[in-house]
Amino acid sequence: MAELNALGVVVSDMATSIRFYRQLGLDLPETPGEGHVEAAGANGFRLMLDSEEVVRSFRPDWTRARGNQVALAFECASPADVDEAYARVVAAGFTGEKEPWDAFWGQRYAQLLDPDGVPVDLFAAL
Repeated sequence: MAELNALGVVVSDMATSIRFYRQLGLDLPETPGEGHVEAAGANGFRLMLDSEEVVRSFRPDWTRARGNQVALAFECASPADVDEAYARVVAAGFTGEKEPWDAFWGQRYAQLLDPDGVPVDLFAAL
């Protein structure tokens, strides 16, 4: 049986995307390498970033659709950590989609957009 091991995101500007995800604590290299970078979480699940050029190297007809096909969610240690992470990413010049709020389902929640419009949620139990 196959096991989900990674999520790949195609990025239009690798350096900017690396900077965004580093703001959220991912251990990505500061330089983009050969158009592919990845970071593994504590459980081994990986986030992979690939440049558009890399994807076109094996799918020449690939075109970008503005990113709402997938969303990423980052669990924070506390409600205060949600607020801090949101503020840090927005202060670094990235887009905040929805400021932190106490959601009816019992979590502190916030929403960001990565540089290519992929929704990135922050959450912690209340």
